Amino acid sequence: MTSPASPVPPAPPGRPGLVVGVDSGGSGLRIALAVRRDDSAETVETTASAEPVRTGAGGIDAGHLLERLIPAVDAMRRRAGDGPVEAVAVGAAGMATLGDRLRAELPEALARAWGVRRLALAADAVTAYAGALGQRPGAVVAGGTGLIALGTDLSGWRRADGWGHLLGDCGSGAWIGRAGLEAAMRAYDGRRGGSAALLAYAERRFGPAAGIPGVLYPRTDRPAVLASFAPDVAACAGADDPVATGILTRAARRIAEAAEAVCPAGTAAEVALTGGLFRMGAPLLGPLRADLETLLPQAREVPASGDPLTGAVTLAAALAADALRLPEDPLLLQLTR
Repeated sequence: MTSPASPVPPAPPGRPGLVVGVDSGGSGLRIALAVRRDDSAETVETTASAEPVRTGAGGIDAGHLLERLIPAVDAMRRRAGDGPVEAVAVGAAGMATLGDRLRAELPEALARAWGVRRLALAADAVTAYAGALGQRPGAVVAGGTGLIALGTDLSGWRRADGWGHLLGDCGSGAWIGRAGLEAAMRAYDGRRGGSAALLAYAERRFGPAAGIPGVLYPRTDRPAVLASFAPDVAACAGADDPVATGILTRAARRIAEAAEAVCPAGTAAEVALTGGLFRMGAPLLGPLRADLETLLPQAREVPASGDPLTGAVTLAAALAADALRLPEDPLLLQLTR
């Protein structure tokens, strides 16, 4: 039986230590090794896999994550000079509701593997926040297939949406895609509110309109399939289709309302948009920025500084330096020191 290793002390002053950031989500697993300098870090190597970490009846599979994480980091450490790991931060989709096994198993497993006791387990929305705004107060909207908004004044977190494509994710790729397909089917039926342009795009992507329900309903990855139609909605809006334009206008309003719900009140706050949804460009960003100015006149939109993997590295570096200012939360951000 392997006994736990002794905790690794922080690197001496002036000598850099190593930190590890992990981004685990539906699109796969990404791992970064970074050299820490004070409370920031510079990534020296990353590795990625398109295979997601398994999720089962017990939640996110900690064993599956560890059997991929530990060898990958060990290999990167050897190439970086085999220094000690001072802290690890894991950001995972579903951490709030599916992260019990990670919370139970990762602290001791990483202590045995590397002697590291400083661990941050975060919801992917938190690593998206840290990547976009660092440790500053403000609000971040993370948009892709789904959508969630997270804000903090550094005393606690406020969350809006992120409830999945059946109950929320309003304004997300899945929401836009579903609305676009509804408009396509309305055109196919001859009902009001339909769009011939969206119908043409839908049939090019999914086949004859009458068969589209059979394509969508059996799929276990239905949100992603719906979201695959969102760029077609944006293309139609860019070509001045009024129905598609209306869909993106409504999506923009929903996104701005989520940002409004979580943005700290009072002093001027920063708002960042992150994720693939916002690569749609002007058809979505134009009305969204207008709505943000109306709903959050005190706030200032800023570009996201980095992605969720950057955010995981940011958390790990701050934790290693005893400089983490983002608030702990039993579901969103749990720390082991």
